[in-house]
Amino acid sequence: MDKIIDAIGDAIHDFFVDACGGMFIGIFDDANASVGNVSKEVALTPAQWNKSVFSMIQNLSNNVIIPIAGLIITAVLCYELISTITEKNNMHDIETFIFFKFCFKACVAVMLLSHTFEITMAIFDVGQWIVNQSAESITNDTYVDVNEIYLDFRSTLDKMDTGSLIVMMLEAAVVGLAVKAIAILVTVVLTSRMIEIYMYCSVAPIPFATMTNREWGNIGTNYIRSLVALAFQAFFIMVLVGIYSALVKDITTVKDLHGMLMRIGGYSIVLCLTLFKTSSISKSIFNAR
Repeated sequence: MDKIIDAIGDAIHDFFVDACGGMFIGIFDDANASVGNVSKEVALTPAQWNKSVFSMIQNLSNNVIIPIAGLIITAVLCYELISTITEKNNMHDIETFIFFKFCFKACVAVMLLSHTFEITMAIFDVGQWIVNQSAESITNDTYVDVNEIYLDFRSTLDKMDTGSLIVMMLEAAVVGLAVKAIAILVTVVLTSRMIEIYMYCSVAPIPFATMTNREWGNIGTNYIRSLVALAFQAFFIMVLVGIYSALVKDITTVKDLHGMLMRIGGYSIVLCLTLFKTSSISKSIFNAR
């Protein structure tokens, strides 16, 4: 009878050991997958992310906003011509060169307005290239060998009693949910970023129409800064997720399993909080308002 009870106890113990081991493997697998998934999602350009939404935004820009931008650029060019003529001693010192300069500005303004969408998309193509170049390095440097880790802490789990294993399993379940929540949070941040990009792109002709004028040009300049900040936000998200994965990889050297779980949970919370700051960090670097 004692042998039967001992066999049942050993079976229960082995079950919780395998359960804890599976949860640990799942946590590190999720950490590996998060880097790969983020690198794929964050590298998508507005045209690739959702083609139907992109087509709608492009049609709105071409059919609704460009006519308004045409009125703005006409007003800006008229103001430019009047200012250029009157600033020369109230029209007493007029030079023919100012008219050539005005024609050059007008041609540049029309060219910018006619190629607004191409220029805007080119900025995000550059952002995509940066993310693709960084993704390979980040993924290779932060990959966690799950099988090796499992062999390291399997012996520790075997030495623990059933009660400790149950507590460990509950802790691993909570931390596992936190790690999985990161994937959801990253999706929220990326979706919010892409919607913001679409909103910026929908009115792109208006700020571009002001870029050739000295007084109004700060509108277009700040708009370009905001686009660059949005493009580089993807890079900062990649860096942040790479830092998280590197920290998780370093945790694998910790022998205390409880300490390992607590650190992973803490790093997950920090990552969640910092993800929402990537936009403000990028805009502050490029002085975009």
